[in-house]
Amino acid sequence: MAVLHSSGMSVGKTIGKTLAWLFAVLVILIVAVAVFILTFDWNRARPYVNDKVSEAIGRPFAIEGDLKVGWRHPVGETGWRSWVLWPRFSAQNITIANPDWAKQKHFATLDEINFQVKVLPLLAHDIVIPAINVVNPSVDLERLLDGRNNWTFKLKSSAGPSEWKLDLHDIQLNKGNIALSDEQKKIDMQAVVDTLGQPIPIGEAMKQQEEASRRSSAEVVGKQGAKQLAAQAKAAAASEASGASAVAPGVPVASGASVPAGVGASTAVAASGATASAPGAAVAQSANSPQYGIGWTVKGTYNRSPISGSGKLGGVLALQDTSRPFPVQADVKAGDLRIALVGTVTDPAHLAAVDLRLWLQGSSLDHLYDLTGITLPETPPYATEGHLIGNFRQGGSVFRYENFTGRVGGSDLNGTVVYTQRATRPLLEGTLVSNLLQFKDLAPIIGADSNASKAKRGDTARQPSNKALPAEEFKTDRWKAIDANVKFTGRRIIKDPALPITDLYTHVVMTDGVLSLAPLKFGVAGGSLASNIHLDGSASPLKGRFSTEARHLKLKQLLPTAKTMQNALGEINGDAALSATGNSPAALAASSNGEVKLLVTDGAVSRLLMEAAGLNVANVVYEKLFGNRDVQINCAAGDFVVTDGVLDSRVFALDTQDAVINVDGTVNLKNESMDLGVHPHTKGFRIFSLRSPLYVKGTFKDPHVGVNAAALAVRGGAMVGLGLINPFAALIPLIAPSNNKPLPCQQLMAAMEAQHPSAPPPGQREKAKALPLPPGTPGASAVAPSAAPSKQPAKPNNGAALPGPSNAADYKGS
Repeated sequence: MAVLHSSGMSVGKTIGKTLAWLFAVLVILIVAVAVFILTFDWNRARPYVNDKVSEAIGRPFAIEGDLKVGWRHPVGETGWRSWVLWPRFSAQNITIANPDWAKQKHFATLDEINFQVKVLPLLAHDIVIPAINVVNPSVDLERLLDGRNNWTFKLKSSAGPSEWKLDLHDIQLNKGNIALSDEQKKIDMQAVVDTLGQPIPIGEAMKQQEEASRRSSAEVVGKQGAKQLAAQAKAAAASEASGASAVAPGVPVASGASVPAGVGASTAVAASGATASAPGAAVAQSANSPQYGIGWTVKGTYNRSPISGSGKLGGVLALQDTSRPFPVQADVKAGDLRIALVGTVTDPAHLAAVDLRLWLQGSSLDHLYDLTGITLPETPPYATEGHLIGNFRQGGSVFRYENFTGRVGGSDLNGTVVYTQRATRPLLEGTLVSNLLQFKDLAPIIGADSNASKAKRGDTARQPSNKALPAEEFKTDRWKAIDANVKFTGRRIIKDPALPITDLYTHVVMTDGVLSLAPLKFGVAGGSLASNIHLDGSASPLKGRFSTEARHLKLKQLLPTAKTMQNALGEINGDAALSATGNSPAALAASSNGEVKLLVTDGAVSRLLMEAAGLNVANVVYEKLFGNRDVQINCAAGDFVVTDGVLDSRVFALDTQDAVINVDGTVNLKNESMDLGVHPHTKGFRIFSLRSPLYVKGTFKDPHVGVNAAALAVRGGAMVGLGLINPFAALIPLIAPSNNKPLPCQQLMAAMEAQHPSAPPPGQREKAKALPLPPGTPGASAVAPSAAPSKQPAKPNNGAALPGPSNAADYKGS
């Protein structure tokens, strides 16, 4: 027993000594490692580190400054863990090279990077880094026209999954610089990125951006326009809020989009795209509200247009959570266009979806083409704000700018548009409404605004001073860039209170370069003016086809403020069919072929009517014929054939209580000139009759109206000759016998039911034709013997067409 006990004590001492030695060795090793780490010149390891990293990323990597490793007490740890030192690594002057073809030598440079690593998690193969501090990073991004880019790395593939996991808690950025040169997108920009001093909630950014954008809108559309825009947005928000009350964060609102995570329920509508109830309204925040951690500024060019702006992003680590919306904010000016947005992006690395409040301002909507590729018409200065939601999908991303409000010139604009990417061409669809549309705001669409207005919207085209028809060419090269299907309603049009064009509706369809407005319909004076316009811009020159119907335009409603017109019972009806080729409104008019017909029944006409309608030539003619008095008309008829831009009257006559007035001659749209004769024929026995013929000559911009001097000389000579014999006999030449028949108004109205105006294919002439009228009908022009009545049947639902009297050359002159 004593031996056994002695042996056991010997073994115990041996084990104890062994453990003591092992502990001593461990302490010595730890001390040696600590001494090694503290005293080792880690710069000797730089070649090894550089080679390993270069091999891993497929690019030359170099630490050109000091590489250091130190030990520090952890920050934020308590208890015994606070005594466990963490290694702190730092490296200075780091570079990553660019490919040989790049313009810049380095893809990225860093002045310094430093970070600490928790020790204990390393035992479980977890690399836990509380924060990485990056000092003055600089990144160069380049892409060539052939598609090569410098941000795609050939990373070395590993044999299997790594046992190590990286857990990065935060990145602290100290003023980074990013340069982007993209030849494909025509981008050349420089950005500065820095960490914000204090995180900013998304609701606060929404409020700030709304105020800034409203101030910017006032600079574009004026203070009054900005005030009206704010009122529109407030009304839209109230309307949307009525269907989205008590919405919790993340719950879909009435518009179908989700509120960005963290936005308070009381402001769900504002954060999801509708504006706050009033400028500067308070925005509630929740604990989970997305916050901005990084600020940025940018300047450069996009598609050769200057760009500058600033904004904010969420923290860098928020990019790791693809399921959580990532907050973004931007306020960028590109040329004369200003874009501002506040909202979230889901999975920003792959741009899965966007949910943004979007503000746009600019001098003309067509300038959006250079930035977005979306073809829009030329307009006066505009400002809009609305909700943009979008999903990036393989084969066709879809973006919806919904419930937006806007001001375009002096008009309001509201609605929703949807942009869909497709394999052939993108498609723009939408429904737009203007509750109060200024008619002058439509002029830029066809280049009919003034040169001053063109200059304001940045258009270099100029209207010649001697031309009345718009000479600015259509941008048909853009028509093939996108297809469109958009409906627009102008509920009330303001032109002149004395001549109201009450409303407007059009359906715009554009497919592969072919633009159609079917219909383009105006409500005018209790009736309608409806056109179908078809413009084929797929080839040059453009080919156009036009048909127009004027139906039931009430004469008394043309001048609702004129008391003298309130007893007028007549109405105006008309039809036109034209075809043409040319790349501008003036060129189309100069090459037009077809027919124009017009009929006015049972009404009255006055000088005030001419003035209100802006018919300056007609006003002068009227004054010379009738002075200032109102004239009752039985009917008036016009039938014109248009050949190569020249309007020739087959019949153009007015039947009044006192006289029948015939107009003949031509109107040339090529050189915008007129050569017309006005021939009045007095009914009954009249002294000092209206039989003196007039002429209308000159250009549209400078017309001349006068009395036919030759005819007056004949009458004057007769008066002098007869006056020598008998003073009373001098009145005889001014006495007009009742030898003129009235226009057959009822027959004209019946005839217009049977024939519509027609037009040949674009580029071809209209064949001569006319409707037969009884022999001797006043106002009928002579036509070629070969002319025959048209056999074209009446178009369904088109209403009445207009007549074309075929003969009666006896109504020329007096």
